[in-house]
Amino acid sequence: MNTSSDTPFDASRQTEGTCLRTGRLLLRPWREEDAAELYGLACDERIGPAAGWLPHRSVAESRLVIRLVFSAPETYAVELLETGRLAGCVGLLFPERSNLRIGPHDAEVGYWLGTPYWGRGLIPEAVRALMRRAFGPLGLENLWCCSYAGNHNSLRVQQKCGFRPHHELRDHLSEVTGERRTELVRRITRDEWLQFPDRDR
Repeated sequence: MNTSSDTPFDASRQTEGTCLRTGRLLLRPWREEDAAELYGLACDERIGPAAGWLPHRSVAESRLVIRLVFSAPETYAVELLETGRLAGCVGLLFPERSNLRIGPHDAEVGYWLGTPYWGRGLIPEAVRALMRRAFGPLGLENLWCCSYAGNHNSLRVQQKCGFRPHHELRDHLSEVTGERRTELVRRITRDEWLQFPDRDR
């Protein structure tokens, strides 16, 4: 791994078509034919605003999101192995796309889960798979997460994945929703990950 502080991580190193598999999940690249199923999850007002984005208003909008946003490197659809149904999304946001000021060998972890699948531990399972890739083949040094104060579901995901409190962004303006809220920022280093007892779950 190149550890030079002035050499940014090359996100294009992702192998096209990369898939990650866990006991219950397949993490795979998004496809435009996922648009209808994505809309069925992302139109729910309990999901987007809690994560800083607006609910989807149509299948066409969901298709555009897949084309323009979910096509980014290391962005995965979360698919249930048992049924083949989509459950949510996880991904890495590298410095040029991150909502945070992070180092050149860092990434921000983003995730959301459709409400029919809440309470089953699916997102921690997906995030840990992504973390294994980030700290393994991708050779990243730090991973970051942020969530709005009061989003207890998201905070629990981060705790289950070993993230530790780092700092707060008070009165932070969301460019998407136009709201000002406090964001809680957490981080995990590569060394902390290697000592994390649940990293292989």
